[in-house]
Amino acid sequence: MTPSRQERGLHGDEVRLGIDDPALAALSERIREVGGAPVGAYREPLSGKPLLLAVIPCKAVEPTPFQRDLSPTHTKRLAQKIDETGLFLDPLVVVQAPDGRLWTPNGRHRHAAARFLGLRSVTALVSPDEDLAFRILALNTEKAHNLKDRSQEVIRMARELAVRKPRSKEVDYASEFDEPALLTLGIVYADHGRFAGSPYFSFLRRVDRFAASTLPKSLSQRDGWAARLVEIDERVKEIVDQLKARGFKSPYLRNVIVARINPVRFQRAKKGETAPPMAVGAALTRMAASARRFDVAAVREQDLALAAAMSREGD
Repeated sequence: MTPSRQERGLHGDEVRLGIDDPALAALSERIREVGGAPVGAYREPLSGKPLLLAVIPCKAVEPTPFQRDLSPTHTKRLAQKIDETGLFLDPLVVVQAPDGRLWTPNGRHRHAAARFLGLRSVTALVSPDEDLAFRILALNTEKAHNLKDRSQEVIRMARELAVRKPRSKEVDYASEFDEPALLTLGIVYADHGRFAGSPYFSFLRRVDRFAASTLPKSLSQRDGWAARLVEIDERVKEIVDQLKARGFKSPYLRNVIVARINPVRFQRAKKGETAPPMAVGAALTRMAASARRFDVAAVREQDLALAAAMSREGD
């Protein structure tokens, strides 16, 4: 079914609703019983169905018993970002189960992150429609940020900040930019939208760090790194074509080549370090040299099979 582009839904004045409206009175009372506080109500603009905005004790909410397993890694990362932001901005979606419990069918990791941070309460959009707990999983179809999306978002933010706050340092925005490699790749993607950045991401993560210099200066330096990365990739494309001419057919040709020319492929960070001591410029110089002298004859079918197996394990 293709969504209609015809205008529909409610106007601003039509969404107004009281907290103790008959459609929400029982739900508001249940929120108060568990120690929460209804703070607002409205008709959802698309369907017109009533929804309650409430602040609810974390301990009074639990995930539906049929959703996917919790990821501790994602929970801790999300908790860190919430803590850095200082605001819990994304409300949980909550419904009342038949036995009176309050379920969250959409917001399990946010709920777990809130508990991880020791939050007493969280904001929630509460629906009196208990069947929503079963239908909401169908709404979890939003495309997650891929590497290109993340990189472009980060570099656009950095460039805007460089104009607004030219004396601010790149390192000051570490939490906003997430990873320094995204800045470098973002510059590449800005001019080369079809660039295949994934094979280079693991390399950059090993050597790229946030700079202590001002944003205009650091971004200027990254412009140079990005240009060198594009030059390396042009050589990688030539090698891919040579391998194809020799009969190799695999979507992992570029991955194998980049892995072979990665100068920090076998380096291990020391305890407490996030990356080996090699600087980005030096690493790119060594990578470019390896690309120039790459031996096409040294690539074997087994290398491609291994790259394919490692890719499937990472899915």
